Amino acid sequence: MLINPNGFREYDARWLYKKDIDLEGIENLGKGLGTQIINHTKKTNPRVIVGHDYRSYSEEIKSALKKGLISTGCFIEDVDLALSPTVYFAQFNLNADAIAMVTASHNENGWTGVKMGIRKGLTHAPEEMKELKDITLNKKFISGKGNEKKIKDFKNIYIKDLISKNKIKKKIKAVVACGNGTAGVFAPEILRGIGCEVIELDCNLDFTFPKYNPNPEDLKMLHEIAKTVKENDADIGFGFDGDGDRVGVIDNKGNEIYSDKIGLLIARNLSEQHKGSKFVVDVKSTGLYKQDDILKKNNCETIYWKTGHSHIKRKVNLEKALAGFEKSGHFFFNQPLGYGYDDGINSAIQICHLLDNQNKKLNEILNELPKTYQTPTMAPFCKDEEKYELVDELVKAIENLKKNKVKIDNQLITDVLTVNGIRFSLEDGSWGLIRASSNKPSLVVVTESPTTDERKKKIFEFIDDLLQKTGKIGEYDQKI
Repeated sequence: MLINPNGFREYDARWLYKKDIDLEGIENLGKGLGTQIINHTKKTNPRVIVGHDYRSYSEEIKSALKKGLISTGCFIEDVDLALSPTVYFAQFNLNADAIAMVTASHNENGWTGVKMGIRKGLTHAPEEMKELKDITLNKKFISGKGNEKKIKDFKNIYIKDLISKNKIKKKIKAVVACGNGTAGVFAPEILRGIGCEVIELDCNLDFTFPKYNPNPEDLKMLHEIAKTVKENDADIGFGFDGDGDRVGVIDNKGNEIYSDKIGLLIARNLSEQHKGSKFVVDVKSTGLYKQDDILKKNNCETIYWKTGHSHIKRKVNLEKALAGFEKSGHFFFNQPLGYGYDDGINSAIQICHLLDNQNKKLNEILNELPKTYQTPTMAPFCKDEEKYELVDELVKAIENLKKNKVKIDNQLITDVLTVNGIRFSLEDGSWGLIRASSNKPSLVVVTESPTTDERKKKIFEFIDDLLQKTGKIGEYDQKI
């Protein structure tokens, strides 16, 4: 049996299939998860929703996972090929006890993983992942008699639910790009259903991902969407990730809009009807939320929190926030807009409502925001077993620089936020972020300046210099 302990990450589990985990390892993961679900729900036969994404090996992995779950006493309800949000929705719709979604999301082929949750609308947090790792690796398994049944046609129940609540009046022409991932069999139909004119881009399922990974932060995918938006004179372009819980957005001029800015536009739009609301954003997000006049006028509060869909989801739930926005494209809508979990298609729908409500093109709405200069999310390689310790050292180093009044591009460090790595802010509102990636052997680096593009670059050079001096950093996935 093979199961690499490093595959248990902060809020989901991911491995390179056959190199880091084999089918027996997956079965043991199922036994561990089943045991954990029974321990938490205090039920002998809890009902567990299970689904899988469209990768060549996902079904065999799901079969092994189900075998493990059933051996503990779990009653499996299999919704078949699904998006992560389809499985989250199924837990509410079918009133089940837990979920397990076989997906490696946007990771390259060869990766597999599981997103899991017990409390409705929430996925595993670090403490639950730690508990699962302990149960699985130490084989503290419960034995029981489970069973399984197929839930037929659940895909259409999910599709109809989103369409029925979200009809739009305006004919929005949207490019819908799915990178040949699972969202291809969901997103075009739903967006057509609410009233959009849809231009499909790479929506046919192909588990080899022939052009690029289905990842709305991948510049290749974004450039392809931009080109198609311009060629078709479309109003907007949407790019969905491999398991459909994230969306990337291109405006009508073919420009990428980072998801934190889209989040701010949605927050502004929602704040008019929902005054006094809270919004949660991750530490990679723009600093504009804090200074936004419309949010201030509508008495709304923004909380910066740890990056990661599980962390933001839980914070949205805990704070009873109206919505949460992550720079990576995970958006979370609480009642009355959603059930609190991340759904890329529901996020695209909320953006369509924003366009439906305003007599302006998306680029005009965006131009109403103050301009900032922002880097993409950059990930330099760093070993899993070294990355957290290295970030702790960097936090201390930057706190010392603040204490000693060391300037970056002639600016003092005025503020440090350490809920997730370190986000340091300068006098003019510029900032830089260094944190450990939750699902890959890498760090995450982002910088932004409301002043100049040059300052954004200078902050990156400062961070890169700090990183290179550690000798523990490899190649970046992308770099400015």
